[in-house]
Amino acid sequence: MTNDDAVADKIETRRFFWWTLTVNLNDLYLFVQAVDAGSMSAAARRLDLPKSTVSKRVAELERTLGARLVHRTSRSFRLTPVGTEFFEHARAAVIEAESARDAVLRQAAEPAGVVRITSSVPVAQHILAPCLPALAIAHPKLLLQIHASDRLVDIAQEGFDIAVRSHFASLPDSALVQRPLATSPIIAVASPAYLARAGTPDAPAELAQHDGLHPGQQPWRLERGDETVDVAPRIRLQADESTLLLQAATAGLGIACLPDWIAAAALASGALVRVLPGWRAGSVTTTLLMPHRRGQLPGVRAAVEFLAQHVAAHHGTGSTDARA
Repeated sequence: MTNDDAVADKIETRRFFWWTLTVNLNDLYLFVQAVDAGSMSAAARRLDLPKSTVSKRVAELERTLGARLVHRTSRSFRLTPVGTEFFEHARAAVIEAESARDAVLRQAAEPAGVVRITSSVPVAQHILAPCLPALAIAHPKLLLQIHASDRLVDIAQEGFDIAVRSHFASLPDSALVQRPLATSPIIAVASPAYLARAGTPDAPAELAQHDGLHPGQQPWRLERGDETVDVAPRIRLQADESTLLLQAATAGLGIACLPDWIAAAALASGALVRVLPGWRAGSVTTTLLMPHRRGQLPGVRAAVEFLAQHVAAHHGTGSTDARA
């Protein structure tokens, strides 16, 4: 930038500064509201102000600018050409001012109050339990209320702010905000004692000779790249609850297919080992749901962002929990 350019910028900055001292920004706001509403009367009703106040302030803005912005009669209200151009800039200025105000309010609004969270029992045990104490410490004015149930809860009707769901199929469309958090593989696991007794399968077909811990009657569908194999181990135990299947596998009853986040601690301790490590039995997605307006509350927003970061950090490639 040349010296001449710098001098010109200084002059322009000073000119704008002195102009802002003469223009009442409230007048700018009232002008924008009048144009948006279509008349002085409509703007006055919207703002709960006397019509005369809106008219006087717009007239004062015109006097300050030295230009007519609006042609108005008792029956019509329309912008002049210069008013049209001024309105576009004025509206942008009002939007920016409101955004600046909202940014400060968001920062100033310390998360506080009650946040009600519902989830399935496995999600509560394996995802929420490890992270919620840290959330409570980070935001001491939050009161977290956790409802763990495998019953399908009506989030809005029962007054919950957040639901954390793990699911195998896509969730149906609803009026709730849906925020997918992670997708995790379902893996085959067994205890070292079971494998020492029954042998370690080297291929999916060999699972048919093993005891299986099943969530239902369907065979397991294993995937590796483009390969898919359906296999049905002998049913040793059947349960529709993942933590129960985890405990049964740890006790050596047979092989179970579980989301990796459910088996993670047992795998880390050596209580379980992977079976057919190159294969997976599908995947499970964890999604956070909430009613639209609840997400605007500082406390709810803080909990949502904390949970999203926790799941992303601890459940792999955007991986997560399973509902069971």
